[in-house]
Amino acid sequence: MPAGTAKAIKPTRPTKPTSLWQQSLKRLLQNKVATFGMIYLLFMFLFCFIGPYFSPYLTEKTNVAMMNRPPSMAHWLGTDNLGRDVLTRLMLAGRISLTVGIASMALSVVIGALLGAISGYYGGLVDQVIMRFADVLMTIPGLPLLIILGAILSDLKVPSDYRIYIVMLMLALISWPGLTRLIRSQILTLREQEFMQAAEVLGLRDRRKILNHLLPNTIPLLLVASTLSIAGAILSESVLSYLGLGVVPPTPTWGNMMDAANSLLDFEKRPWLWIPPGFAIFSTVIAINLLGDGLRDALDPKMK
Repeated sequence: MPAGTAKAIKPTRPTKPTSLWQQSLKRLLQNKVATFGMIYLLFMFLFCFIGPYFSPYLTEKTNVAMMNRPPSMAHWLGTDNLGRDVLTRLMLAGRISLTVGIASMALSVVIGALLGAISGYYGGLVDQVIMRFADVLMTIPGLPLLIILGAILSDLKVPSDYRIYIVMLMLALISWPGLTRLIRSQILTLREQEFMQAAEVLGLRDRRKILNHLLPNTIPLLLVASTLSIAGAILSESVLSYLGLGVVPPTPTWGNMMDAANSLLDFEKRPWLWIPPGFAIFSTVIAINLLGDGLRDALDPKMK
């Protein structure tokens, strides 16, 4: 072999293997629609949680002289029927709506994942009890049930400071059965895999098998389901607040902001009172659904 040939050949460095999470993130970022949804949600979080600190109207003092003013340089989205800045209230309302959606989702995921894992792992009587209870809850329409519970809270005159936590709990209690069924079906497949047979041979406790081996393998499914459930929780909270049965003033939410503009005069002459919260609900739910669809495609092992 000529000496020049030996010099031309360079040893190739072994490529660093990428993890499944890195591959999934790469596929997610290649999805332009899902990336747009993720960027928009990041903007909405910054807008709602950090934006109010840059507003000179954070105290939300009423100003009778500035009632129902149209958008101007001083008030970019106008003022409401108490003279408060609509833009500032929109940001503060977003805090509550997003917090309710995320908190109720987290609680429903914890309940649904644990019950689904227990049901799928043990089977038998435990499975029958959990699944039949979930079936009963799924036969009850969610929105009418929420309206009834909201009316009960109104009759009991629960303070507005506590209603937000009760609404979170209500939304979580009606959303866990569907997730439980999904996790149960996944656990039924996972418990027959080789790694679970190895865990059985090692004599691991049932709690460790469920928490350390079974549930971590359902994380992709939990991510997709939880992302989509946030959108449903925001819509449900908005409907309840719009009907006056959810979070009530003075605590602002996107739903009760729209409820405040419920007259024909407001609808025709003062669109700045109801269009901003309506657009915020619409755009946030659409962005969450776009991100959820992207996560489903990125985390699906059958996708290339």
